[in-house]
Amino acid sequence: MTTELVGEGALLAALDQRRTGRMSTAISTLQREQDDIIRAEATGPLIVQGGPGTGKTVVALHRVAYLLFTRPKMADQAVLVLGPSPRFLQYIAQVLPALGETAVVSATCDTLLPEIRVGRDESRLLAEIKGRALWQPALENYVTSLLPRPRELKLRWEGEFYAITAATVAQALASVQGRPYHRARQAFAEQLHHILAEAVVEQREALMNEMEEGFEDILARVDRSMQHDHHLGGGSTGSDVDGLLSEEEIEDLRYRIAENATIARFVEAWWPTLDAETLLCDLLTDCTLLARFAPQLSTEEITAVSAEPSLWASSDIPLLDALADLLGEVEAPQPQGEFVADHARRQRGWVYGHVVIDEAQELSEMQWQMVLRRCPSRSITAVGDIDQAEAAHRHTSWAQAVQAAFGERWAAAELTICYRTPREVMDLTEPVLRQAGSHNAPPRAVRSSGIAPWVLTITPAELAGAAAQAVRQLQERWHGGTVGVIAPADRIAELLAVLSDVSVLTAAQSKGLEWDAALLIDPQGIAAEPRGWNGLYVALTRCTQELGQLVLT
Repeated sequence: MTTELVGEGALLAALDQRRTGRMSTAISTLQREQDDIIRAEATGPLIVQGGPGTGKTVVALHRVAYLLFTRPKMADQAVLVLGPSPRFLQYIAQVLPALGETAVVSATCDTLLPEIRVGRDESRLLAEIKGRALWQPALENYVTSLLPRPRELKLRWEGEFYAITAATVAQALASVQGRPYHRARQAFAEQLHHILAEAVVEQREALMNEMEEGFEDILARVDRSMQHDHHLGGGSTGSDVDGLLSEEEIEDLRYRIAENATIARFVEAWWPTLDAETLLCDLLTDCTLLARFAPQLSTEEITAVSAEPSLWASSDIPLLDALADLLGEVEAPQPQGEFVADHARRQRGWVYGHVVIDEAQELSEMQWQMVLRRCPSRSITAVGDIDQAEAAHRHTSWAQAVQAAFGERWAAAELTICYRTPREVMDLTEPVLRQAGSHNAPPRAVRSSGIAPWVLTITPAELAGAAAQAVRQLQERWHGGTVGVIAPADRIAELLAVLSDVSVLTAAQSKGLEWDAALLIDPQGIAAEPRGWNGLYVALTRCTQELGQLVLT
């Protein structure tokens, strides 16, 4: 791929500007490899691998603008932009409006279900278990097990009982297979109304036939008399005396059956309404059900899952979404005058014209299924860096990450040039990538800040004072810009107590963000965390000018 820089002077000048905490649209500084991705076909999943500072987010958002401009009908369906955190969504909030696009819904995977909120954290072990693709077929089989089985049904209508044979019920059930649970029930109920109406008509006809058999002689004499009157020129016009219902009467009967509360209660009792939250809670807390429907889980994993608290964690959201889809709730109609994005945001089952995912390497297999449900056309652009993955899943390549959702049907692209992080800092990353198990080369840095990264060795007792002093010095040097602090999770509380006017984040929280200067505290502690070398790679590459490190002895 070419590494030629287009408009290099303007680009480097833009990159040397102070950071303000709000992402620039960088319209005039897009480079050729970025532009190729922005204009790529949107006929299937496009997975864009890009290291730190390669402009992944700029590319993704400009691609949204490009697609909405070149495909105006896409605005009728809206575009979904998925980011890794609410903080990140705020960070990019001004970009798309600046590009003139408003038919966009921004969200995280945790906020995709209206009215459902994450209420607790969970261990990485449980997050990994519940992110596996095995849950999709497990939930499908779970819901299938709740469908009613064929049997004879006895329905009461206007004081009479009507038996619907098990064979007839089985035939009706077979005809609605493959539909979501509640929609299948609705279709079955409509058939049952017709079946009952036919049974009522047939029984009436049978009764009339029995009556006719007892009065055949009388009817014959009446018929001969009517014929005699006709030959004599009688004025009788005749009428139906067979007692059969007309088509209009049969249609009215069906309508009355469909509107009958007793029949509706019968159907509800036999094929009850189900709730996704209740169902998932029942499944996850029952070891027997888990062993039945998720046999791939070990006994220890089943025990761990079933022992979780009742509040929903992040990994429960894709499971709830899958269940809601399998149950098939009916979506509300769009109010008159409502913007399509506002309507789409409120609808779990909304189908989007395109989905853009930032930091896509963090998605679990079940979260990828959430994306696919919202865009069955597979018009998806996912950008990320597999080497920056921090999530609990075990994927170390894009092929592993998207196999369950897309199989082999996806295209790959790559961003190779680092515009954000200076060369002095990028030179530190290659050994960190090797420790992380990556086979990728770090992106090529195109600029130098002229400031060598520095390291200060301190004791843990000196941490608070040294951090406060280092932040003050960085803020003085980068007045009008931004400074960020990255530290291990177990150091955050201590640092927040002395650093009130600066962002203090974990490596995972800093992903996708950038500052003029970054202070990295206890890099060994970050490397010791789960997927810590990936996290350290993230932390090292957040600055645009200066990197400082406080190393604990």
